[in-house]
Amino acid sequence: MNADRLPPVAPDVTATLVENLSPRLRKRLDAAVTKLGARTTRRDGDTVTIEVDDEIELRLHAPGGVVVTTDAITCGCLLAPACVHRAAAACAAPAADLAPEPVDKPTAEAPDPAPVSAAASAADLASASATAPAYVTDRTSDPHRTSVTGPDPGPDSATDRTPATGPAPKPALDAVSSPEVASPDQRAAADALWAAGAAVLEAGVDGAGAVSQSALLRAAHTARLRHLPRAAGAALSVVTLLRAARAGDPSYRTADLVTALAELLGTAHRVRTSSGAELAAARGRARRPYSPDGSLRLYGLFTEPVVTDSGHGGVRTWVAGSGGRLFTVGDVAPGGVGRALGVADRAVRLGDSALTHRELGRAGLAVAGATVSPDGRLGAGKGVKAVTARGAAWTEPPLAALWETPPSEQAARALRSTSRYADPDGGGSDLLFLDVELIGAVRESGGSCLLARCAGGVAVRLVVADDDPALAHRDNAALLAAAPGTRLRIIGRLVPAPHPRLTLLACSHPSGEGTIDLGFDRLRRADLPDPTAPVHPAPPRPAETGAHSPLYLLERRVEQTVPAGRAALGMLGDVSAETRRIRRAGLPTAAGLLTALCASAARRDRDLFGRLLPADTDDFATYWLAAARYTAAVAESLCSAAWQPTQEGAR
Repeated sequence: MNADRLPPVAPDVTATLVENLSPRLRKRLDAAVTKLGARTTRRDGDTVTIEVDDEIELRLHAPGGVVVTTDAITCGCLLAPACVHRAAAACAAPAADLAPEPVDKPTAEAPDPAPVSAAASAADLASASATAPAYVTDRTSDPHRTSVTGPDPGPDSATDRTPATGPAPKPALDAVSSPEVASPDQRAAADALWAAGAAVLEAGVDGAGAVSQSALLRAAHTARLRHLPRAAGAALSVVTLLRAARAGDPSYRTADLVTALAELLGTAHRVRTSSGAELAAARGRARRPYSPDGSLRLYGLFTEPVVTDSGHGGVRTWVAGSGGRLFTVGDVAPGGVGRALGVADRAVRLGDSALTHRELGRAGLAVAGATVSPDGRLGAGKGVKAVTARGAAWTEPPLAALWETPPSEQAARALRSTSRYADPDGGGSDLLFLDVELIGAVRESGGSCLLARCAGGVAVRLVVADDDPALAHRDNAALLAAAPGTRLRIIGRLVPAPHPRLTLLACSHPSGEGTIDLGFDRLRRADLPDPTAPVHPAPPRPAETGAHSPLYLLERRVEQTVPAGRAALGMLGDVSAETRRIRRAGLPTAAGLLTALCASAARRDRDLFGRLLPADTDDFATYWLAAARYTAAVAESLCSAAWQPTQEGAR
């Protein structure tokens, strides 16, 4: 049984069913979830039926697509309704988010570079690091590749099929607190979120079964009622990733769960301790995903294939407004790479335009009644009107201005937009627009990539967006690597790394006429100039200090905690050799955090009779949060520094 075949279940429903189980049945819950996952399901309208065995059936009634009450899950066994099957079904189903609007995330601030000793206060470390900037390369592996919705319908579309989520949560009985300070109920909700997140760190993925997940769901539901949508959303993300990890989902990545747990713990900590504007950011703000944006004059940039690890495929076309703001029009649905190739030549579902996605990437649109999501997706609601208009070359206004910003400023903007804790309303994108001179192929540990030089003498490594042979990325990169000295105008997606690195998405035609969508259009050898131009020697390996930074010694301990729990660090023993290496690299704060984290993991006090006392999960979670946020901030700083002009390029 695939969990995606079950309707989403409201968090409070799952939590209630698990809480009502007897202690004996709770011990059997994880096994029941696994056993239920092997059974077949069938759908009849709003009801999904699971065949528990030859005689017993379990039904989930989801009016509007979501199970919103405990009575909507029924079982035919003799122990029902107190059986384990109902709770197991709720735990196997996806968790429904009762607030369809996304929540805000505050823009992070720079970390404090001052050294910290191992004995520094854990609370102070968490408070200082929780607002530090960070980055992430992807959400599956790219923030855009998880957008698996179809064409963006917008809020007023007749084709909008956002699942119904039942009645909206009623406000808490206590009045919403003033913006200056959290209410007692909000602090209590934050305490519950912190305790649930700390329990996950204590047990690790293997120990965070259905009972631990139900505690997170209960805390998320309470936080939603207490007007803390950001923290509630983070808790639901942790539950979703825990289930993916325990189910062996190939798209699961430990780094994603590290980010989600750090977001959950950091937000809960800030609700309890902050005030004013910082508290408002920690609470979050519910908003509609699309908002009216009036009339827009758009110019096509390029079209990229989108293929996700979950089997979805499609395209995303990028366009720019007259002021340089970037927008996207997408069409992604189940289908994989085959669908991506087919959809590229289908008409864009936006107003009355008959342009295909690939045509729109080189043409223009005039849009009236436009609706836009915070991340720049254009809605296709029934009130949107769009007609074909003249496009612009990359060398013509307004598109030419995109290439005039220095690469270091573009990289800083892209890092802000891809940060793990970025503000979704902050604007910007992770795309860079560069004029480069190709140098040739360069060997790496994972294969080879294309090396180029951009403004300021910065050497940039250009990697393919997808290795699938059905797409043109790999063949085009190989041809370009054989043409050193070629000057191109390119568009790439930032890959956060200690050296300048981009995923190559589009480029100008080597002849100077037109553009190439590197995922769809295939270059020919005849398109490339003869390699007669002088070739600059390849620069030395870039960003030596960043590329060999021992920061990974702390990063791996942070990640090691998530799958294996606190015990994994508690058994490490002496880490003085690692901390000495980190200090020699000029990172005393990282060394202090590693020492404090491992010491906290190993610390177990005893009572007067010599018996072990329960571990201090709060202390360990605080140090882990500080280490997670600190490593992300330093990694972003290394990436940003790598894009600064070289001394030779500055002359």
